[in-house]
Amino acid sequence: MPHSPDNLPLRLYSAAQVRELDARLIAAGTPGFELMSRAATAIWRALQQRWPDIGVLTVLAGRGNNAGDGYLVAALALRAGWRVQLLAVGDAAQLQGDAALARDQALASGVPMLPWSECAELQGVVVDALLGTGLQGPVREPYAQAIHLLNASGLPVLAVDLPSGLCADTGQVLGVAVRAQLTVSLIGLKLGLCSAAAAEWVGELLFDDLQADAQLLAAQPYTAQRLTAVNLPRVPARTAATHKGQLGHVLVVGGDRGFAGAGLLAAQSALRAGAGLVSLATRSEHLAAAQARVPEVMAAGVASANQLLALGANASVWVVGPGLGQAAWGRSLLSAAAISQAAQVWDADALNLLAQGLVELPPGAVLTPHPGEAARLLGISSAAVQADRPAAARGLAQRYQAVCVLKGAGSLIADPDGRLWLCERGHPAMAGAGLGDVLAGLIGALLAQGLAPLAAAQLAVYQHACAGERLAQQGSGMAASDLCAVIRELL
Repeated sequence: MPHSPDNLPLRLYSAAQVRELDARLIAAGTPGFELMSRAATAIWRALQQRWPDIGVLTVLAGRGNNAGDGYLVAALALRAGWRVQLLAVGDAAQLQGDAALARDQALASGVPMLPWSECAELQGVVVDALLGTGLQGPVREPYAQAIHLLNASGLPVLAVDLPSGLCADTGQVLGVAVRAQLTVSLIGLKLGLCSAAAAEWVGELLFDDLQADAQLLAAQPYTAQRLTAVNLPRVPARTAATHKGQLGHVLVVGGDRGFAGAGLLAAQSALRAGAGLVSLATRSEHLAAAQARVPEVMAAGVASANQLLALGANASVWVVGPGLGQAAWGRSLLSAAAISQAAQVWDADALNLLAQGLVELPPGAVLTPHPGEAARLLGISSAAVQADRPAAARGLAQRYQAVCVLKGAGSLIADPDGRLWLCERGHPAMAGAGLGDVLAGLIGALLAQGLAPLAAAQLAVYQHACAGERLAQQGSGMAASDLCAVIRELL
């Protein structure tokens, strides 16, 4: 994930929302050129702090307001005694408004300006002021060529607002993108910058609100929030008289032949996350292994929907799907879950069967699809899900009227009202089997202890990711069951 200091704002905006905010600030009395000057000062300050001793600067400037920021940064660097060159990619004469004023001011300050050429020599620190948030389609020439040569140069790069070629809303690369070591986001933090897709392009992420009016910022609609320790839900405190009956009863339903471990992982996770009672409904042949592995879990063999309904009558939360399979046994048990009145978490094959239209989701459930399952639920490809993960998460939450956790690097939590939260925590070492089963059990345990579906999903996703980060310090080869003890410590 991008390096995100704790002082980044919680609110994440779309490109359109940031442009609207910029317009509102100007309409409220802050001239556009003043905002541009503040942006240049913020960028120059960050550049000096990161690379104080290089003394050489190349600015790659396009034709929008990002270019105006770049021209003013070049003037500040020249005034500070740095050796500066500005390479205009595209016709600098076509700059308009505040960007044209910035160009004229830079030229008046003596900034050397040259037209872009593939033979141009990049030197020192390079400021990427090529393309802004308005980019809609794949990067065109000559910008694509300039980006390719910049990335091949090996020079340190600071990106203005966002690396050129990245989609501000999703973090996807639009053909080609600048690989920056430092990105300074301005006015409003863009959602795409905090997505997993943008991680290798953004580098260190800094933010400056350009001294924007706090009331205007507070009134501006935003598209998502970052999940951090600041806004994280908490498990209700236990009193001295607390007993297990007050901490809920989680029933895990799953573990068809060949998949016994999935249901057991979810049950173990629910137990370690503080549920008062945990039951496991599974194949009868798996009982001995389950009781030997986790004797605290009440394992029962079930063969039909009626047996499951009887077993689950006293459970407050059902976690359905880990290792469930899509054969007759799994379909039968899922039909029972669909009519249960308990709070529910649907994962894995429960989602695949839901996508086939074989059952209806009970009200108030939490869905935990990975991108492939999300694609089946939405009737699109996995690539389409990954290309716009925020839209996929929202689409699932609204289609099924449920809290949806879209798993993967940069997990997203969406609710039926269209609200969205992004978890930036986690580690590539978590790419392994069974971790989703652990997450499902964790959500179930938090529901059992009194958290609402949205709060349970938020806390579970965050702590699950933090546990993975902690274990990743020991290296790769992480086993899903390793997370359970660490999650217990974190909670």
